[in-house]
Amino acid sequence: MSQHPELLEYLMVRFGDRLQGTPQLTQDALALSLDNGVQLTVRYAAADAYSLRWTFQAGDQAVEMGIDTAPTHPALATRPNHLHLADGRAVADPLTRTDASPADNLSVLIEALLRDPQLGFASQ
Repeated sequence: MSQHPELLEYLMVRFGDRLQGTPQLTQDALALSLDNGVQLTVRYAAADAYSLRWTFQAGDQAVEMGIDTAPTHPALATRPNHLHLADGRAVADPLTRTDASPADNLSVLIEALLRDPQLGFASQ
């Protein structure tokens, strides 16, 4: 059973005033827009198996970044979770934890995205 409907309810209560429009549930995802222009797509297969992807405008350029738990970067300290930067590099995930609840991970991520959609990696 999908966790997305429960996450939608949680996000409406926790971040309703920072959402732009109504989040959309799809067959396998939750898509939402933040009031700073970030478009976030949330996919949770299990509490420790997720993909969190976002896009935003940086000047005249569309930027995409994301965090996921695909076991493809075993050398990173936070494996399996990792952050995909706009330049294509994968680095240790500074925000989410596979032992945290989906709601906690989303809260931490959304708070960070509201402060800085590039999570401090803009000039690196």
